[in-house]
Amino acid sequence: MADIIVEDTRWNDVNLDAMCDTTFDVVLFDLNLSSEWNIGVLACDDAKIATLNAEFRDKPTPTNVLSWPAIDLAPDTVGDMPDAPQTDVFGDNELGDIAISYDTCMREAVAQNITMIDHTTHLLMHGLLHLLGYDHETDADATLMEGMESRLLEKMGIKDPYKDE
Repeated sequence: MADIIVEDTRWNDVNLDAMCDTTFDVVLFDLNLSSEWNIGVLACDDAKIATLNAEFRDKPTPTNVLSWPAIDLAPDTVGDMPDAPQTDVFGDNELGDIAISYDTCMREAVAQNITMIDHTTHLLMHGLLHLLGYDHETDADATLMEGMESRLLEKMGIKDPYKDE
């Protein structure tokens, strides 16, 4: 399912393989999607993700997670559910790629007083939802995507990152 390239070895200390497997399984199962989808994950640092952010989003700064969907599943109407991806009988079931930065994830986890594992799980989920056509560019789309994240994270025993306490 997840094809992980670890460029920053600090990721080896947080069992990223298991986090990807668990997170992706929870999301795909909840959406009644096949677990046969392939997802590329680049586990990198701020320098690499800043380069990618500059190249693909024209923002030369680090960010926590980036995603590149292989299929355009975005809905035609703002606030609607994205289309469900359809598996390919020939096995070419690529959902897309996610890049995640250790530096930014750790910095944000510390600032939010949450564990690196919980924050990384949330960001992997966030990236996967982008691959599945979810977005947060409009208020309606953000409400849908954040609601999905909150509900799924709760299932995983992780505090809602969008709820002020």
